[in-house]
Amino acid sequence: MALAIKSAAAQVACVKAAPVAKANRMMVWRPDNNKMFETFSYLPPLSDDQIARQVDYIVNNGYTPCLEFSMPEDAYVSSGSSIRFGAVSANYFDNRYWTMWKLPMFGCTDPVQVLREIDNATKAFPNAYIRMCAFDANRQVQVASMLVHRPSSAKEWRPVNQRQV
Repeated sequence: MALAIKSAAAQVACVKAAPVAKANRMMVWRPDNNKMFETFSYLPPLSDDQIARQVDYIVNNGYTPCLEFSMPEDAYVSSGSSIRFGAVSANYFDNRYWTMWKLPMFGCTDPVQVLREIDNATKAFPNAYIRMCAFDANRQVQVASMLVHRPSSAKEWRPVNQRQV
């Protein structure tokens, strides 16, 4: 009788584990000058065509685009760029908000308008970070945010090929 009863583990077919990467192919993330922002900032900077495709997506889905900018010294969270109201603050985000470029583009249906405003903001503040956000009016939340301009003087980040050792 004992021979007729097999354990559940013995009845399950063995699955072969995937080969482990060779140790010499593993990379170490550099902790210095490797700061990131939100969506896509881990990738190389977006080209104008890639930004245009993101704008198309935002506008075609009925989201409201909005541009924000910040000078490099205030773009990242630090004690100097944050105001804390005590040890605990509900729904408080350090350095979450940048200066808005004009008003959000309510009712915008033409992606070219957004691209034109990105260009205008970049010309007005060439040494600032500029990001594009998208808001969903129905859910009343931000649904996207991405850097569309990084100043050429930025030294606190590394190109993709230099982020690992």
